Amino acid sequence: MSTHQASDSGTVAGMGEFGLIRAVTENRRQPAPTLLGPGDDAAVVASPDGRVVATTDVLVQGVHFRLDWSTPDQVGRKAVAENFADVAAMGAVPTAVLVGLACPPDTPAKVVRELSDGLWAEAQRAGAGVVGGDMVRADQLVVSITALGDLQGREPVTRSGARPGDIVAVSGRLGWAAAGLATLGRGFRSPVAVVNAQRAPEPDYAAGPAAAIAGATAMIDVSDGLLADLGHIAEASGVGIDVRTEHLEVDRKLVDVGTALGADPLTWVLTGGEDHALVATFPSFADLPEGWRRIGAVTMADSGVTVDGEEYHGESGWEHWR
Repeated sequence: MSTHQASDSGTVAGMGEFGLIRAVTENRRQPAPTLLGPGDDAAVVASPDGRVVATTDVLVQGVHFRLDWSTPDQVGRKAVAENFADVAAMGAVPTAVLVGLACPPDTPAKVVRELSDGLWAEAQRAGAGVVGGDMVRADQLVVSITALGDLQGREPVTRSGARPGDIVAVSGRLGWAAAGLATLGRGFRSPVAVVNAQRAPEPDYAAGPAAAIAGATAMIDVSDGLLADLGHIAEASGVGIDVRTEHLEVDRKLVDVGTALGADPLTWVLTGGEDHALVATFPSFADLPEGWRRIGAVTMADSGVTVDGEEYHGESGWEHWR
């Protein structure tokens, strides 16, 4: 029996902490920024810029994911993707991720192994490494991610730099994850492309640094919904933002799902979270990088976020504890 097969049998309690750590870290290749990976008291990651972009997110089973909807591999990919999207939204390049895992002792070892495979695969897609973490006992499965990034000599792109006259642009898909969540919630598992957008988003990490190089004045990743997240930029920058629906892409697949479920796909595009697209503001004279498309404009100060010049009625996006 191979080591991989052995690690897939039994439970995490049966393997023990250190056996489990070995199972999820052995034979993994690290990228160049990882100077010292798992196995010591702490990792060492190169930071040529002299500054480190850092962010963290916690995913709780039953709140952020369900294992009857997603595979453990997809959960791992999603956990890394949503954190590296935050790194990219600062204009930085992902370099490393640290993982905190809590789970019941009777959790199948195969679940943890496959979740780890997803973590490593998404980190590799971003050109980063999984450099360390911790594992503890808990009553339910919880995944905590800390992601690091490198600004490569650029200033960070924050939420507070938007100015009246800037254009608003987006990179990535909007509404797909929300459509996937609605589909899963109704007990369906297709169309697969829509459902998988909810299970494991695929942000374009290179879009963030490209926007920074092109002169983006403010940027955020769309985790809670386009209008909600633009609201964060508007508040931090002291400006208004107007989104023009004629510039928003509503894919035919979303239209088909909306028709089947009796829902308006434009609502998913405007308010659906977890696609982890990037939205940014740019000076009016800027040339948008490849893959970025204009969807609106920054307006006069303190006027909030509007849609086609009008106040949007309805929930603007996701908010915890609401």
